Formats: sequence, structure tokens, C-alpha cells
Amino acid sequence: MTGAGRPSGFEALDRDLDELVRTHAIADADLIRELLVTGVRMAEDHTSRGDLKIATAAIREMRRAFAAFAPYRSVRKVSIFGSARTVPDSALYRQTVDLAARMAERDWMVITGAGPGIMRAGVEGAGIGNAFGVSIRLPFETAAPEFDGDRTRLIPFRYFFTRKLMFMKESSGFVLLPGGFGTLDECFELLTLLQTGKSVPAPVVLLDEPGGTYWSRWVEFIRHELAEEYIATHDLDLVRVTDDVGVAVDEVTSFYANYHSIRFVEGRLVIRLQRAPGPDRLDDLSAAFEDILVSGRITAVEADAREIAERDAVELDRVSLHFDRRGWARLRHLIDALNAD
Repeated sequence: MTGAGRPSGFEALDRDLDELVRTHAIADADLIRELLVTGVRMAEDHTSRGDLKIATAAIREMRRAFAAFAPYRSVRKVSIFGSARTVPDSALYRQTVDLAARMAERDWMVITGAGPGIMRAGVEGAGIGNAFGVSIRLPFETAAPEFDGDRTRLIPFRYFFTRKLMFMKESSGFVLLPGGFGTLDECFELLTLLQTGKSVPAPVVLLDEPGGTYWSRWVEFIRHELAEEYIATHDLDLVRVTDDVGVAVDEVTSFYANYHSIRFVEGRLVIRLQRAPGPDRLDDLSAAFEDILVSGRITAVEADAREIAERDAVELDRVSLHFDRRGWARLRHLIDALNAD
């Protein structure tokens, strides 16, 4: 085999794949080739037609979503979750309209599930030009009429798992309002991803109507039934509970006051920042967050050669730490401390 990537198991097919990626000068040819080889190996495994349909539809859905979001990758987005049953004259609906409008004023885009209730309120508040609709095909819900004039940002999904992937992957912040099984599913999956480091750090707000008890009772359940025995107590610090739209907006946007993003480089976690702390402050932070350091201290660093080659936020300052990859809620505390500087 002359090309990059694993062999398919068929010499002639490997030559054809190598020729395909050479002829079309495909970017990231090794990964494209891997996708094709995986398809061939599914055939070798005698994968059932039903399973092949699932795999094919999932890839097709992801391709369509990647293309829709690609032109807006530089714009931060907030996902808004909540009940499809919330009526337009309710306090929660009005709060969602207000929330989405304020986020749009701060140059954020909004992602909703493109259904009725809270989802429609999010699009209404942000405006159709600042919204994405990530819809799920259900027999009892119709396509979102608000996107009829511009369907380029209405992305339909057959499967919940590919839909949720896009919510998590494309969003820089999350606001959840009261809802049913679907909302709680999204809440718990999001927190699981953040708690385990399967998703990059992000702000999560649980927004209730003024005086509402939905999320406060949820927190009460978590504290009484989960904390200490099933989760670490500080895992609850991954969320902010409020009934104030202004507090919700500030919680999401202030997360990026100084913090920009993270990346692992040669086993160390690199935090990219608008401005790095000075040596004395880094000493203080190293002492305060010793519990999540495997060794050494938090230090200022330059962009790595791979970051430079990939033009990955090379203009930003950086700090580096040998992170234990377990204390993700404590890492959130560190980000808050860096934002406060």
C-alpha cells in the first residue's frame, strides 16, 4: 500500500483508494481514506442492512450539519433547551425571548431544537438571522415555520444522538429552562460530558421563571441523592442556577472574558487566554489548584509547533499544567480565577 492509513484488506481496492485521494488532492486524505476503509470493513463483517442504514444516515446527517455550521465557526453560539409545551404567554417563554435577544445583542448566535415552545421563543428573540434550528423528525411536530424564509440554518435529524452531538460540539454555552424528559436528558448528558472531560469546558445555566422551583428542587435532589456517594460535591459547580435573565447572560458571556480554549500538547493541558497572569499570580494559582496537578506548577508557555502549523489561536497567551484529567469541575474553578484576573 502506498497511501496513508490502514489497509482495507484488498490490495486492488487500496490502490484505487490511494489513487482517489491523490487525484482529487483531498485535504486530510488519511481521514477520508479511513472513512472509506471503515465502510469496506463493515461489508467484510457482513453488517446487516439495518445497521448499515443507521451508519449511513448518521454520516449523512453529520456531513450536512458540518457544512451548515462551517461558515459560522468563528461566532460563539449558545444552545437553549426547554419544553416544547411552553406556551407563548408564559413567563418562561418571555424570559427565553429576552435571553436570546440579549445574547444576539452581544454577537452570539442561538441554537435551538427548532420546535415549538422554548425553542420557538429562542428563535423569536435572537431573530432568524442569528439562529440555528437543529430539529428532530417526530410524527407529532411539524417543521419550524419561522425558518421558511431561510432554511440554510434549519438542520433536520432523524437520530437524537447525532442531533445532540451537534448541540454539544457547536455551542460555547448552554442555557436550560424547565422541561420534560428530553430537557433533563440533555441536561444530564451535557453535565456528564463536562464532568468527564469528553466535552471542552463551557458555561451551563439552569434558568427558571422568577420564583420558580424547578431547578432549585433539581439541585436539592442532586445534593441529597447523588453528591459525595455518586458524584463529587463540587461537580455541581459546573452549573449556575438563577431566575434572572441578566445573570444568565453574564454567566455565559463572562466565561470568555479572558479564557479562550484548551488543548492538550504532549500530555500537558494548555489554556489559551487573552492575557496570561504574571509569575507571582501563577505561583498562587499553582498552590491553590495543587489538587489537580500531577506534578510541577502552572507556567506561561509559547504556542507549540503543532499549534503554529495549524494556526490554532497562535496570537493568544498560554499557560500550561500537568492536569490530572479527573478534576474537571476544579478546572472550571481555575478558569473562573483566570477570568477574574
